[in-house]
Amino acid sequence: MASDMAPVRTRLHLTRRGRVVFTTLAAIPLAAVALALALNGGIAAAEGTHVGAGVADAATVFDYVTIQSGQSLWQLAETIAPTSDPRDVIAGIVSLNQLPSESVQPGQRLALPARF
Repeated sequence: MASDMAPVRTRLHLTRRGRVVFTTLAAIPLAAVALALALNGGIAAAEGTHVGAGVADAATVFDYVTIQSGQSLWQLAETIAPTSDPRDVIAGIVSLNQLPSESVQPGQRLALPARF
């Protein structure tokens, strides 16, 4: 008689409370990512401002130079700051212009750090 009985299948039934808990657990990583993006965007916006003598500058003004054919960053560094270490000048130019490397192309326009 026991062999004639089909196995009983149970279906998962979530109560209202279970659905709330499950939804909350699924939403936590999404909320954490949104919070991280919001905070990172705020930091980037804050880096663009400069306060000097109690007055906020609207924009920082840079001198620009256009790379000539055959010119390297080393030559540029020696030209714009002959008394400074060219490696420091190059590092400043690469950082300011967010260059992926120290390689430059003719016609490329670069901002120069204010301290040079």
